[in-house]
Amino acid sequence: MIQRRNLLKSLAGAGALAAAPRFSAADAQAARATRALPAPKIKDISVIETQPQGVRLTVVKITTDQDGLYGYGCATFTQRADLVKPAVERYLKPFLLGKTTDRIEDIWQSCYSSSYWKNGPVLNNAISGIDQALWDIKGRQAGLPVYQLAGGKCREAADSYSHASGAEFAETIDSARKLMAQGFRNVRVQVGLPGMEGYGSARNGAPRPQSLHDKPLFDREAQFRRALKLLEISRRELGEQVGLLHDMHERLTPNLAVEFCKQAEPFHMFFLEDPLSPEDSGYFRQIRQNCATPIAMGELFNSPHEWMPLITGQLIDFIRVHVSQVGGFSPARKIAILAEPFGVRTAWHGPGDVSPVGHMANVTLDLVSYNFGIQEYTPFNNQTKTIFQGCPEWRDGYLWVSEKPGWGIEVDEKEAAKFPFTQGGLNGGWGELRLPDGTVIKQ
Repeated sequence: MIQRRNLLKSLAGAGALAAAPRFSAADAQAARATRALPAPKIKDISVIETQPQGVRLTVVKITTDQDGLYGYGCATFTQRADLVKPAVERYLKPFLLGKTTDRIEDIWQSCYSSSYWKNGPVLNNAISGIDQALWDIKGRQAGLPVYQLAGGKCREAADSYSHASGAEFAETIDSARKLMAQGFRNVRVQVGLPGMEGYGSARNGAPRPQSLHDKPLFDREAQFRRALKLLEISRRELGEQVGLLHDMHERLTPNLAVEFCKQAEPFHMFFLEDPLSPEDSGYFRQIRQNCATPIAMGELFNSPHEWMPLITGQLIDFIRVHVSQVGGFSPARKIAILAEPFGVRTAWHGPGDVSPVGHMANVTLDLVSYNFGIQEYTPFNNQTKTIFQGCPEWRDGYLWVSEKPGWGIEVDEKEAAKFPFTQGGLNGGWGELRLPDGTVIKQ
C-alpha cells in the first residue's frame, strides 16, 4: 500500500493525474438536476396548411409545456390534403395530449395501432407529422441537428438530380444541358407525347389522335416508342458521364414494362423509376431475369407488405418512398437499415409536394444512411423560403443539411396563412387518363 501511495504521489507530481479531467461536485449536482427535470409534455398539436408553390403542403406543429420548445413535422398528402388535418386534430391530438415527448418510438407505435386499420395514406401522413415534430423537439432539446441523433454523417452532402423536360426531344436536351451547367451530374429526362398526355413534360401540340372519348388521352405503345427514342437521343447528345433517369410512372402493361426495361439497358441508366404499379410487383422478378437496368420503386407505397418483398428479394435497386406516406422519419430510417444488407439504395421521393420540413428529413436520412443512392430535388420559390426559414441548401449538385438544432427550420405561420389551400375543380386530386377506347389507366 505504501508503495502504491508513493507511486500515485509521484505521478501526480509529474502532472499525470493533474491533467486528467475532473468531474466536480458541481458537475454531479448539475447532472442530477438534469435527470430530475420532467420530460416535456405535449401541450398542443396544430396543423399548418399552406400552398405557396401551387401545391398543398401540410405541416404539424407540436407545442410542449416548456416555454419555447416545439417542433415541426411534414404530413403532406397533396391529393387528399383536406383529410390530414382532421386526422391529426380530431383523432391523434386527443390521444396524445399530456404524453411526454421523449418516447418517439412508443408514440409512433401507439398511434399506428390506435385506429386498428393500418397503413392508409391519410393516417400515415398524420402520424408522420407527429413523428417528425417529435424528432425536431428532441434535436432542439439536445442542441443538435437530427442527423447527430441518428448516428452522425456517412457523407458530407447528398448527391441529387432534377427534372429536364420538353414537348419535343430538342427541348428536353436543352433543359438537361441547363441543369448540367448548374452543377447537376444526374438528370431525369421526360418528353411530351404527340397529341396526347405524357408525364412530367410540357404538352405536345400535335393533332390529337382519334379516340372514342374527349377525355385526356394516352397510348401505351406510343409512349413505349417515344420514351425509348428519348433515352437514345439523351445518351448520344448528353454523353456518357451524366446519370440518366426516367420516370415510367406505372403506365405500361406489365409485359410491356419488362420489354421497356430490357430495351433501355444499352443506355446505361442511373435508374428507371416506377416501371410497375404496386399491384403488379410480381413482375419485378421478370425484369431482374431479363436485364440489368437499375430499377427504383416505391413512390406509391404505404405498407411494409409492399416494400419488404422487393427489398429482401433484391428485385429493385433503389427504394423510393414518399417519407410522410410511410409514416415519417422513424419508419423510413428502418426501411433504409433493412435495405442496406440487400444492396438496395435509397432515393426518397422529393418533388414539390413535399414540404421543406419533409425535404430536410429526406436529406437527414441521406446523410445517416450508408446505402444512400441519390436525392430528388425540387427548387423552392421565394414564397416558400419566406414561410419556411432554413430550407435545405443546394450547391454544385449536392444538398446540404442544416447544422441548427432539430430540422433547423422555423415556420412563419402568418406568412403561411397568406397562401391558403385553393379549391380547384378536383380539390388537389388527379384527373382521369384514358386509352383511345375509353379505358381508364393507372397513373
